Amino acid sequence: MQPNMAYDRAITVFSPDGRLFQVEYAREAVKRGTTAVGVRGEDAVVLLVDKRVSSRLVVPASIEKIFAIDNHVGCATSGLVADARALVDRARVEAQMNRVTYDESIPVETLVKKICDFKQSYTQFGGGRPFGTALLVAGVDGSGPHLFETDPSGALIEYRASAVGSGRAKAMEVLEGHFKESLGTDGAIGLGLKALHAATEGKLNADALEIAVVESEKGFHKLDATTVKKAVKGFLEE
Repeated sequence: MQPNMAYDRAITVFSPDGRLFQVEYAREAVKRGTTAVGVRGEDAVVLLVDKRVSSRLVVPASIEKIFAIDNHVGCATSGLVADARALVDRARVEAQMNRVTYDESIPVETLVKKICDFKQSYTQFGGGRPFGTALLVAGVDGSGPHLFETDPSGALIEYRASAVGSGRAKAMEVLEGHFKESLGTDGAIGLGLKALHAATEGKLNADALEIAVVESEKGFHKLDATTVKKAVKGFLEE
């Protein structure tokens, strides 16, 4: 038996060299997932996901990778979508509990920490496995727009722009090279499309693209198919 084999089982325990193999496997599930990009602008946050439609027989609208959590917050996912839906359901309950208890919308950072506390519990106790999904959580609250990335381990980091999934490395190159604090909503969408274009190696398909915007006035809303196609066409013609 290999030295680490005893720690490579369903129960998440530390190996002698300090590794949690189940968490590492969950991260691998994220790395193999579709690419999701988030960009924070001056007054809004934009989420974009390449849904990677593998067959012309698939109805693209049936694949959902961006979810509304509350009026002012939403998320994009990469990895196991079923796991993401379970986390979104949990997040929605937390958001509504805060609204009922305090009569106000939950701060974005507070919500993300609650989600991550829940994710972390599945890395510490027996009888479960880590969630094989990473979330980009976007929202606007009293302190402005926010974009957080969550990890299967339960860790969270706030970003100005970020990407998760199989095309993360190439997308991050574009984001790091072109991000500006002064981006408006249209500029943030354009930068997100540029990052996805690099991540998909130029194979940007408007029919397989999902875009959502969280703004201080309009809150969370997804762009319809016509608007998405118009944005992609404008980007490709630049």
